[in-house]
Amino acid sequence: MSAHTDPGMPALDPATRRIMEAWVAREPKREIPWCPLPRPLTEATVALVSSAGVALATDEPFDQDGERANPWWGDPSFRVVPRDTRTADVRVDHLHVDTSIAARDLDCVLPVARLRELEKEGVVGRSAPSHYSFMGYLLRPEEFLARSVPAMIARMKEEAVDAALLVPV
Repeated sequence: MSAHTDPGMPALDPATRRIMEAWVAREPKREIPWCPLPRPLTEATVALVSSAGVALATDEPFDQDGERANPWWGDPSFRVVPRDTRTADVRVDHLHVDTSIAARDLDCVLPVARLRELEKEGVVGRSAPSHYSFMGYLLRPEEFLARSVPAMIARMKEEAVDAALLVPV
């Protein structure tokens, strides 16, 4: 399958794809830390974190030009998406996913409406006031891990979030 038709990594040339696959294969296995919920899920505040590059239409877009200029770089920033956001309120800035799907239904990449339904049904205590998105193509994640992740965590703590659900795209 060519790099341009592969839904998993459509913007990567075959050589870059092989290099990335080799990096992943060499990554050491690590223990995943266990952090039990402080309260039952039916009482918990839940935030969503998507790797789809979702941004409000009024926000600064994720930097796709920088990535086009240097395919080894990815925008390390994140965007805040309010809990009542609808599909018409956002755009998806990501070179590595089919953004037309999210343009038709935000819940495919950031299931805010589904989470609100779970809240109404009593499955979760409540949807957090804010959800988060970043561009998941980060071959060099140092800045993302040093700046964006702590900033998202700080906001979640301010909003008393008990659980964050990662929505990988």
